[in-house]
Amino acid sequence: MEIHQLRYFVAVAEEGSFSRAAAREHVAQPSLSQQIQKLEAEMDQRLFDRLSRSVVVTEAGKCLLEYARKILVEIEEARRCLDDLKHDIAGRLTVGAIPTMAPYVLPELIEKFQTLYPKVDLEILEDTTERLALRLEDGRLDIAIMSTCHQSPALERHSLGKEPLLVLLPKQHRLAKKKKISWSDLKSEKFLLLHEVHCLSAQVCELLATHDLRPELALRGAQLATIAQMVATGMGVSLVPQMMVEHDLPGGCLALPFAPPAPMRELNLLRNPLRLESRAAAAFHQQAAAALSR
Repeated sequence: MEIHQLRYFVAVAEEGSFSRAAAREHVAQPSLSQQIQKLEAEMDQRLFDRLSRSVVVTEAGKCLLEYARKILVEIEEARRCLDDLKHDIAGRLTVGAIPTMAPYVLPELIEKFQTLYPKVDLEILEDTTERLALRLEDGRLDIAIMSTCHQSPALERHSLGKEPLLVLLPKQHRLAKKKKISWSDLKSEKFLLLHEVHCLSAQVCELLATHDLRPELALRGAQLATIAQMVATGMGVSLVPQMMVEHDLPGGCLALPFAPPAPMRELNLLRNPLRLESRAAAAFHQQAAAALSR
């Protein structure tokens, strides 16, 4: 059953004539008649009684006519919806972000995006890098904001810039009066780190190992906010991203930069290049790039 066959069928039923239906559909009458015959053969039912002066819809034809009209209306609505998307940014968009970025990046970004594009239906997911990457690969996620991830043909990375990692200290710490911290300053310190599932934890551990630091771990936490509160009590020190310091620094803490070269983490937007990028996704990419460019 072809769409054009249903269209021809409805035209004949409404016009009561093959010739008038052919003129209405801008097709030659023999071609239209042939398509109706093919439809009847497929349905194994005669759809019209062909009288000498008119064409009458059979009972089988009346049954099909109701559904054919609904199908053609739905197709027209689908076409209208797609045409609207050419001129307006709308539709559904699923956006993911890792926990060490989501609370500091998404609120302001989402608020601005929804103001500019109110017809976009946003779904937000906060999860670890590995889980977000899997959702991108299987098509359950349109865009993800993260730092690093594994290489995959189904993951396309777009750099949004970099941000420095800072040393988080209690305000009364012996290093608190320094303007810049060197790695050697941290040799005797206890560290508070995120759980291993977070890519920031892996990056910090790699940095520590690179600088021959194998510190005692005082805490493995699930959230940067928890780690910061524990640092404030004097439990130890940590390495945190600059965006966290700018948005959520407890009163008992201070953050100091490293002496050059300062450690940095990447800020990336990832998408699946095997999927068509919607206008909504492209617009979100643009807004994220503007918000995170440093």
